[in-house]
Amino acid sequence: MTIQMRVYVPPHPLIKHWLGVARDAGTPPALFRSAITELGRWLTYEACREWLPVIETIIETPLAPCPATFVNPEVPVVVVPILRAGLALMEGVQPVLPLAAVYHLGMVRDEETLEARCYLNKLPDQIDPQTRVLICEPMLATGGTIMATMAMLTERGVDPGMIRILSVVVASPALQKLSQAYPSLNIYTACIDESLNENGYIVPGLGDAGDRAFAT
Repeated sequence: MTIQMRVYVPPHPLIKHWLGVARDAGTPPALFRSAITELGRWLTYEACREWLPVIETIIETPLAPCPATFVNPEVPVVVVPILRAGLALMEGVQPVLPLAAVYHLGMVRDEETLEARCYLNKLPDQIDPQTRVLICEPMLATGGTIMATMAMLTERGVDPGMIRILSVVVASPALQKLSQAYPSLNIYTACIDESLNENGYIVPGLGDAGDRAFAT
């Protein structure tokens, strides 16, 4: 059976609303940051569906025994925000996954070559292959940053099938690279834009998410 990467664009009205706020060039930094946080919250809710391992048990209500389902605390869950812009998404992720470990990655893109360079790496040397990993990266444009991130994670033992990527806007070039290299991946995004401009920015996109979130 051929495995094919899946890209989910949830048709939720709140996701559509906050995407519109984030895209608007007139949105001030504080509201832009709130929009990315809300998108992180709702996309995480969607990404956790049938992904988090659960256990079935019996509990006692005040009146009688009752079947109950809980997230299995023995299976590790990790969030990897890609700095800087991933921090704004992370604000929405943490309330949904409050017990998840957080491994920060700082990546910067050379604006001439469009190649990604890592300046901060808080990943452990080895990661349990059963670990669920949620990557927070608001923009998937050329694919350089996310491909470098995936390489670092898989080198440490992470199963690509256990990874879910959270992104606000994705473009075809990044999706093509990811699907060829990691067909078992699942991506959750608010929208798919088709093209990039000569500087490697997504069009229509929403501009530089890090600059807009942190007013720089």
